[in-house]
Amino acid sequence: MDASPIAFWIVATLILVAFAFDFMNGFHDAANSIATVVSTRVLTPYQAVMLAATFNFVALFVFQLKVATTIGRGIVDQGIVDHYVIFGALIGAITWNLVTWWYGIPSSSSHALVGGLVGAAVAKAGTWALIPSGILKVVAFIFISPLVGMVFGAILMIAVSWLFVRSTPSRVDRWFRRLQIISASMYSLGHGGNDAQKTAGIIWMLLIAAGYLGTDDPLPFWIVASCYIVIALGTAFGGWRIVKTMGQRITKLKPVGGFCAETGGAMMLFMATAMGIPVSTTHTITGAIVGVGTAQNVSAVRWGVAGTIVWAWVLTIPCSAFVAAVAWYFGRMLFAPAH
Repeated sequence: MDASPIAFWIVATLILVAFAFDFMNGFHDAANSIATVVSTRVLTPYQAVMLAATFNFVALFVFQLKVATTIGRGIVDQGIVDHYVIFGALIGAITWNLVTWWYGIPSSSSHALVGGLVGAAVAKAGTWALIPSGILKVVAFIFISPLVGMVFGAILMIAVSWLFVRSTPSRVDRWFRRLQIISASMYSLGHGGNDAQKTAGIIWMLLIAAGYLGTDDPLPFWIVASCYIVIALGTAFGGWRIVKTMGQRITKLKPVGGFCAETGGAMMLFMATAMGIPVSTTHTITGAIVGVGTAQNVSAVRWGVAGTIVWAWVLTIPCSAFVAAVAWYFGRMLFAPAH
């Protein structure tokens, strides 16, 4: 891209669009952090979103930028990335997020973004532009993250049941109402750490493609900090349509169950972020909730609702990729005057 004023404003506009996706990511995924703590009535919705937003931002000072590196350099070949590809990727991801938010379906903002990148890159340059190892890692964790979350949630629930077998239900409830505030905070920390970096990775790609950064330059701190602030603001506004699905429709939760689900999910997110794997916080917490429900009673899980959610997971990458490819085509017409 050239250094003309028009090119500068195109880059600035796309950064704002990326921030819009980041805000929507927090808004869309707020339910992941707060649904259990709200449904168990440990915190009011307002208290829960403020807690989640705070720890979304605190994650800035906890995690390394490994996820941002994976998104920025590990999904598509940097050589084919331009403002059209970034535009298509963001529009594809935002469109899918809006559709699933409207219908109250807890889908993955992360996979919508990856799908958007894939769709726009293939539309421009064909499948050779994809980096198979990075995409395989992301696709594998579509299945691994909910399974690991489910296993962690179930193990924690069984362990807690054994440890408190002689305690009265009221004593258990009293203890875990307090502990669930800690577990919700840790899950929000993991959410911010993994998800804010995805937007930072996209902006990193854009600045390299536009010539504002070299391929070996580090990600500027102002981008990283801005992404964490924006996702925290998105979380603070909350996504109430999805809260009901996550907190009540999959399985009924008590504070002890909420603690185990959030702690199991947070453990999975911490692991993935440390390995630089962009996972779905939605998939992770859904798996953990199912694990907790299954540990209590297999029939306690509403498998029909869970099945609908799984279909949304399967469709996320191809649907967002298709929208991104279409957006890439229209983006070329929209931004053509810049050339």
